[in-house]
Amino acid sequence: MAEGAFDFIVIGAGSAGSVLAARLSEDPQVRVLLLEAGGANTSVLVRMPAGVGTLIKQKSKHNWGFWSEPEPHMDNRRMWHPRGKGLGGSSAINGMVYIRGHARDYDQWRQMGLEGWSWADVLPYFRKAEDNCDGADAFHGAGGPLKVSWGENSDHPLYRGIIEAGRQAGHKVTPDFNGADQEGFGRYQLTIHDGQRWSAARGYLAPIAGTRSNLSVVTGARVHRIVVENGRAVGVEYSLGQGKPVQSVLAGREVLLCAGAFQSPQILQLSGIGDPEALKAKGVAPVHALKGVGANLQDHLDVTLNWACTQPISLYNEIKGLRQLKVGLQYLLSGKGTGRQNGLEAGAFLKSRPDLDRPDLQIHFVIAIMQEHAKVQAKRDGFTIHVCQLRPESRGQVSLSSADPYADPAILANFLAAEEDRRVVCEGIRIARDVAGQQALTPYRGEEIWPGAHVQSDADIDAWVRAKGETIYHPVGTAKMGTREDPMAVVDKDCKVIGLDGLRVIDASVMPTLIGGNTNAPTIMIAEKIADVIRGRPPLAPAETKVAEFV
Repeated sequence: MAEGAFDFIVIGAGSAGSVLAARLSEDPQVRVLLLEAGGANTSVLVRMPAGVGTLIKQKSKHNWGFWSEPEPHMDNRRMWHPRGKGLGGSSAINGMVYIRGHARDYDQWRQMGLEGWSWADVLPYFRKAEDNCDGADAFHGAGGPLKVSWGENSDHPLYRGIIEAGRQAGHKVTPDFNGADQEGFGRYQLTIHDGQRWSAARGYLAPIAGTRSNLSVVTGARVHRIVVENGRAVGVEYSLGQGKPVQSVLAGREVLLCAGAFQSPQILQLSGIGDPEALKAKGVAPVHALKGVGANLQDHLDVTLNWACTQPISLYNEIKGLRQLKVGLQYLLSGKGTGRQNGLEAGAFLKSRPDLDRPDLQIHFVIAIMQEHAKVQAKRDGFTIHVCQLRPESRGQVSLSSADPYADPAILANFLAAEEDRRVVCEGIRIARDVAGQQALTPYRGEEIWPGAHVQSDADIDAWVRAKGETIYHPVGTAKMGTREDPMAVVDKDCKVIGLDGLRVIDASVMPTLIGGNTNAPTIMIAEKIADVIRGRPPLAPAETKVAEFV
């Protein structure tokens, strides 16, 4: 239980909240309270990289396990949205792929009027957060809290095969997706260290656990609302379980909302901050009108293509049946074996059209058959090419399903609402098939299992995508960062909620547009940058490093 008043209350111990709690509590004169709805996430499933499949596919103490509203352009399916619960948030259950996005993504933010968010401005904060296994250079950092490494299994013949197949298909091969040139096939860097998942909590909170009397961490704390008085956030109400007493805690300086792209807008709305008419319809008294709260939802749609593997070299032979238990036991006892892998160490960033200024497709290559968030158990050796559209035009929303803080938010991703999104996904599937058909994979490639060679026309591909497409877990934008002239902006360039004092939103929900890649690293960067703003520190000096597209 948190007692007394705090200078800062951080809501959510995910990729952003972990950073903020650690950075702000570096000042011993500042009292910080970190509220997390989940638990400590000490399970071996979280620590073990191979646990990702189990963590993602089912609702648990580690995974909120949300379902969307019926998606009108996806055969009216309710779609599965795993989100991390507990210390580390989604960085405790994600695929551990370390990607920052493209430099132009951030320059686009600057062009939207967001001073201080260009690529040159944000690169120093990516470097500050990072402890790269190869050391520091113009693009990478060393000595930061977030361990970043190459996969231990990246010399596997299937990983080598897909990269060479990409080259044979006419694509670039890039040595570093986070370096001078993102485009092409290559190896992924991972937030794994010494065979262990390196979540934001592992990097930022674990090293200081029990060492700072000015930092209080409360797990199992479900926030009911942020208390706003006279235009200022003054505290938070929360409970330690459904039906348990509501507790109040005061914030002397600021409340920092870091609950993620689904739950940050939900908490704002529960607090009376949002579209007044929508709030009243759910029985919530409006406190501050901001129509952009919950709007502008963007996410990466993903489709998986599966091929049989003609040689017993995929992960299937190591994890089939009861062998999964053996993998877990070996890891638990010795920290060795297949449990140290995430099964995803290679991929690509590609363009659906040659005239684009940056890739709009991402490939994740898995050395096993994966379907429907790993819910479908593989029955043979095989490999998977994930095709992910990076910059969708479609926009969704997050709204209240109920005024009950224990109810799930209502999520509508609105995938494939835009015709251009359908074109890009279709082209991505054709590119993936072309790469898979190259000579480099001939020694291993069997039949196409999913969707199957019979799905060829644009109409058939489109129908299959609507029936089988899923999220790849990168929701952003529901508390949009923007200028005060933007009627849909929720926060300003310093992540302050527009029109209120003492309240910021700091997580993936503030991204005005979806970046071209995985969202964990950018979320950590945002938190590092805003931590300096809150502490009154001057920003890190802009980087002078150029990426290939800008030279």
